Amino acid sequence: MPRLFYHIVCRGNRRDPLFKEANDFRAFLHILEQLHENIPFEIASYCFMTNHFHLQLRSQQQSISKVMALVNKRYANYYNTRYGLTGHVFEKRYFSKMIDDDAGMLEVSRYIHLNPVEARMVHLPEHYRWSSFHFYHQSTSLPSFMNMDVLLRYFSGTMNEKKKAYVQFVKEDVVPNCVKEE
Repeated sequence: MPRLFYHIVCRGNRRDPLFKEANDFRAFLHILEQLHENIPFEIASYCFMTNHFHLQLRSQQQSISKVMALVNKRYANYYNTRYGLTGHVFEKRYFSKMIDDDAGMLEVSRYIHLNPVEARMVHLPEHYRWSSFHFYHQSTSLPSFMNMDVLLRYFSGTMNEKKKAYVQFVKEDVVPNCVKEE
């Protein structure tokens, strides 16, 4: 359904890291930006973890499978070239679940943004660099593929008030965890 968002999850093969260093995360963002120029799609929230990523994605012109095939193929090519590897980078086809109601839109975005907190990588979602949460938490320039309005429309007030309400919504159940020692 082109008007609906999907929760997309994709894991590294054998649960190996998909992102080994900051440049890998940057390369993935760059691939999304490049593809967005040719195939318009929207992302309401994302989080790139070490061995998997989450996208809350909608594509109204191309199928989700086409968008994801291009994203994963380009990233696999980058990754294998970067690390001198061959073969599969991803465990299997991505997981996708259609989000068909308003509550689902908000819950999926909260789940995505709290992923690094649940994994005990950070205490608070705003401390994790590779998620879209920082766009909601503070004013920064948005990548072309980001569409914050689809989540902020559930809140009232000025843009800043909506962002503040969204951040509060995401963090309402956060109990500070201990961060894993590395």
